[in-house]
Amino acid sequence: MNLSNQVNTIPQLLRHVVEHIHSENNTFLLHKTGDSWEEISYKQTLAQADAISSYFLEMGITKGDRLALMIENSADYVYYDQGIQQIGAVNVSIYPTLSEQEVKYILNDSGARAILIGNPFLFRKILKIASDCSKLQRIIPVFEDFEKYTSGLKIHANILSFKSLIREGNKKVKSFQTELNKRREEVLPSDLSSLIYTSGTTGVPKGVMLTHANFVENVRAALQQIRIDENETFLSFLPLSHVFERTATYHVCCGSGCKIAFAQSLELLPRNMAEIKPTVMSCVPRLLERIHDKAIKNGTAGDGIQAKIFLWAIKTGEICREIQESGEKLSILLQLKHWLANKLVFSKIKEKTGGRLKFMISGGASLPKNIGEFFGNLGIKVLEGFGLTETSPVIAVTEFERQIYGTVGRILPGIEIGIQQVDTKAIITVQTHDTFLSDFECEEGEILVRGHCVMKGYWNKKEETNQVIDKDEWFHTGDIGRFYKGNLQITDRIKNMLVNAYGKNIYPTPVENTYLKSQKIEQLFLIGDKREYVSAIIVPSREDLQETFGLEEDFFQQPEIFIDDQRIIDWLNLDVRKLSSELAKFERIKNFIVKRNPFSIEDGEITPTLKAKRKVIEKKYADAINEMYLEPVNAD
Repeated sequence: MNLSNQVNTIPQLLRHVVEHIHSENNTFLLHKTGDSWEEISYKQTLAQADAISSYFLEMGITKGDRLALMIENSADYVYYDQGIQQIGAVNVSIYPTLSEQEVKYILNDSGARAILIGNPFLFRKILKIASDCSKLQRIIPVFEDFEKYTSGLKIHANILSFKSLIREGNKKVKSFQTELNKRREEVLPSDLSSLIYTSGTTGVPKGVMLTHANFVENVRAALQQIRIDENETFLSFLPLSHVFERTATYHVCCGSGCKIAFAQSLELLPRNMAEIKPTVMSCVPRLLERIHDKAIKNGTAGDGIQAKIFLWAIKTGEICREIQESGEKLSILLQLKHWLANKLVFSKIKEKTGGRLKFMISGGASLPKNIGEFFGNLGIKVLEGFGLTETSPVIAVTEFERQIYGTVGRILPGIEIGIQQVDTKAIITVQTHDTFLSDFECEEGEILVRGHCVMKGYWNKKEETNQVIDKDEWFHTGDIGRFYKGNLQITDRIKNMLVNAYGKNIYPTPVENTYLKSQKIEQLFLIGDKREYVSAIIVPSREDLQETFGLEEDFFQQPEIFIDDQRIIDWLNLDVRKLSSELAKFERIKNFIVKRNPFSIEDGEITPTLKAKRKVIEKKYADAINEMYLEPVNAD
């Protein structure tokens, strides 16, 4: 569907739906309370937003003031965001997993005057740093019994519950209605809508300034390329503090009239999928990899007949997919085989997603080619997209009718993408949505972006802004890629590139994805910069370790970071050696160490978007890495 050209700001999105698509009494949000899902209408959502706006108008919040959130995905997030956006305030969403020092930095750098808090754990985190945040005037927990955490504390900011804020705001709505309407009309497309702080794989996080136009134009362009109608139900579980979920789920639904159901947690996601039966979901490659691994494991377990049926069905799905993707029709015999494969195997896997899933939108990282093909074999379409926080975020996404696995799709309308040689800085090609040719290919280089999606800049960081947006208004993504069959294909990040002792360039992501095909491997971190050969830190699948070696939970609580059990090393080495054959010799893992527990956000090893902090990991485990290079190699 297309978004009306009359819609140009975030506050206009929902009102356009109510005026032109749905009744105000239609369900917009679904939120689980207790054992049942609560349906929340557009009318209820807008009423809550008006109450929040009125409270902040009474407080003296003016256009451009920053108001923060540190809360899990929920209806409360939507109420607060809508309430502050329509009076011209700026959303500063903070990842709940960030450390106290990082949260303090963001609150002070943004000058946030209030913050909405999602749970007692996060509330206690804020209480520890509140006295160091001089601009903070309101702390707003969404739960009621917050007083037990504040006993004896002296805090300059006022604390009141979210319910109290809405109750007070409701008392003021009538008196502020005229002012509220005026403020909503005064919000301009060029006004700042949100500050989203980058994950910070290197250095201090930077506040990305995204305007109303950035978001709305991104939604408008995405809806021209992705087939979405007003009757879809999205299940939201990726953090709304990240730009991908904010745009691809929340803003898209605001603009198209779709329902949003909020998953309770990642652990409860399978149950929530079965209950909600979503038609669309945004996801990350790691989730798809886990579904793939579990399906393969369950399908090939048990007796020989069950495994043979499963493998036959997958192969049948592959044959049918390839024929259909080539534009040809299936023979009667293949149609019968596919029907049987679906009945015996595919339908059972689809049931676990709720049985109504039309497609998933994958972003945040590259989706391994074999994973995309696997879901295609099942008849579950995965649309892969690409973008950055600085591009609000989507710059390319798979077309529904044309799947080129291993690519991130066609450029969105209104956006230019250039490919620039890393060494000479010469621009190899500039492509747009309209110049698309299905057979176009070019050599790889840095991906540059220009158009409506590019951020306004980094908050309070003019020099850093000038480093990434050049005089010709090209935003330099730092990603390496090329065009393949007309679609954009991502290789890796420039900063991730390893150069071995012989001068060979190695991009870690595709190499890591090759080894992650093994069900035994949960995470893998490649090492090899200025080294004679490639090595790795491997985190094995806990479930597979426990099943294979009969390990109890206390095995994972042991203080030793690395596992030295030769049985486990040999078990992993079987898959490492097998998968190495798919790579060039200089890319193959020659030795590895086995980490007992996964890299984590809490330990500062990965970002909230699950990207490895390369410098942190290499420094933290330098002794173990260096020692590995003194040992005999494990793999050929």
